Amino acid sequence: MANHWILVGSPGNFEKSGALGWTVQGIKSRHRKKAEQMHAGDTFIYYLTGVQAFGGIVEATSDFWEDHNMPIWQSKDPKKAAEEYPFRIAIKPLRILDEADWLPAITVVPAMEYPKRWPIEHWHLAFQGNVHKISDADHAIIADALAARVPAAVGR
Repeated sequence: MANHWILVGSPGNFEKSGALGWTVQGIKSRHRKKAEQMHAGDTFIYYLTGVQAFGGIVEATSDFWEDHNMPIWQSKDPKKAAEEYPFRIAIKPLRILDEADWLPAITVVPAMEYPKRWPIEHWHLAFQGNVHKISDADHAIIADALAARVPAAVGR
C-alpha cells in the first residue's frame, strides 16, 4: 500500500527538481526515519513555501538512498545553508503544473483532515518542515483539485 507525502520546499527547489526532469527528489537530513518509510509507488505532492500553493504530484520509482556527493537543493535559511538533502528517491512526474496554474493551498485546506490540528487561521503551520505523511483522503482532495486546474499537465 502506497504512502502519500507532502514535500515542503521553495519554488526554487521545485524548479531544481524540474530541471532534473522530475527524475530524483531529495529529502533533508533530519528526516531519515521518514525517508526509510518511502518506497516505490508512494506519491509526493509539492507544497511551495512563500506562495502557499501546491505545484504538482510525482510518484516514487525507488526506495531511498543516501548521496552526499551531489548537492542540488538548498535551504532558504542561512543557518542551514550546508543542508545536502542527502536522502534521494527516484521519481516520475504524474501532474506538474506551470506556475500560473499552481493551486492555492487555502482552496483545499478546509476540506483536509491533516491541517485540522491547527486553527483555520493558522492552517499554514501544518506545512512547516520538509516532509509530512498524509492520508489517502487528503491526497485525493489535493490530487483532484490539481487535476481540475489543468487536466493534462504532466512534465514540462
